[in-house]
Amino acid sequence: MTLKEQFGKDILLTGWGHTKFGKLTDDTLESLIVQVAGEAIKNSGLEPRDIDEIYLGQFNSGMQPLGFTSSLALQLSADLANVPATRTENACASGSAAFQQGVKAVLAGTARNVLVIGAEKMTDAGADVVGAGLLGASYEMAGKPSTTGFTGLFAEVAKHYGKRYGAGISRPGFEEGLGDVLGSIAAKNHRNGMDNPYAQMHRDFGEEFCRTISEKNPMVAEPLRRTDCSPVSDGAAAVVLSTSATGGATAPVRLAGFGHANDFFPAEKRDPTEFAATRASWERALTMAGVGLDGLDFAEVHDCFTIAELIMYEAMGLTPRGEGARAIQEGWVYKDGKLPVNVSGGLKAKGHPVGATGVSQHVIAAMQLSGTAGSMQLPAARRGVVQNMGGVGIANYVSVLEAL
Repeated sequence: MTLKEQFGKDILLTGWGHTKFGKLTDDTLESLIVQVAGEAIKNSGLEPRDIDEIYLGQFNSGMQPLGFTSSLALQLSADLANVPATRTENACASGSAAFQQGVKAVLAGTARNVLVIGAEKMTDAGADVVGAGLLGASYEMAGKPSTTGFTGLFAEVAKHYGKRYGAGISRPGFEEGLGDVLGSIAAKNHRNGMDNPYAQMHRDFGEEFCRTISEKNPMVAEPLRRTDCSPVSDGAAAVVLSTSATGGATAPVRLAGFGHANDFFPAEKRDPTEFAATRASWERALTMAGVGLDGLDFAEVHDCFTIAELIMYEAMGLTPRGEGARAIQEGWVYKDGKLPVNVSGGLKAKGHPVGATGVSQHVIAAMQLSGTAGSMQLPAARRGVVQNMGGVGIANYVSVLEAL
């Protein structure tokens, strides 16, 4: 049963806004939120007085001094006074948590037009503060010192994966090691990021650089090199959700299906290479949308580290478990492949301001489907998917979007 059949109404993305990601020294968290909120409302064709509810995705206020952030969007206009505003937090999936809360408010009929914002200001804090903040998403590591932060947790995932599957190849013909496969994913996403005006990193490093350990590409936490890790970022994105077209500047985009699944927190209760709840969120979203992978034209997935994207090929069902390397080696996930993945450059090149990421992915997908993605634009993109993840496969969200 599709979303429309199940709930009797459409959910449309009618307007959106997006800042550049990176080290934004001249911006505050407040200014970033106000900027994207204004862009999204204006582009939807609505006025601030038309907004019935606001959801703000933000992960960790401890990474900057402003701690109580839910009402910051109200600074945009006096007409937003008294509008209900709620901050959501679900680690690196905080933005998608806000998005789905907005969706449910519209489906419940308690709001006609919802403003969803994701924002994070990270670069003002020192590396130790950011690392400690991000480790708050780890059951075992929260509150403990760490020289590698969250990178160390995903490095352990990569080690388990390498021990079990080698390079993730279960057929003859490819001799690359796991590090080479991860390097290819990094190189792809950096190349894609060159076409994204919002991306933090605009540099095509190439396959050889991303596959090689060097002074400029050191090992951060074995086997993950610097090019395997998304950067610390500032940024914000916003989208307006409505049940009908609102006369905005661009064609609205429909939410066709969504899924959410959480896994156990203690690592010993989970297979670190499976991401079982991630797979469940994919299945729920695709089932609601009534489509399979062959009905998708692109995917924006959560590549906080390259090993996460590799396992995502398997979690979404693009390849069997242990064979994710085929997707990159045989060109399936490139721009001209059968399912382009992270045409935006992903978190790897676009940047990862944690609370903003999930909303950013929805905005990028909406741009693709409305034909307004500029140099990122894929030909004839009619349906795409967004996947956002908090922790090591803990909080998982998937949305299927389609052009009208």
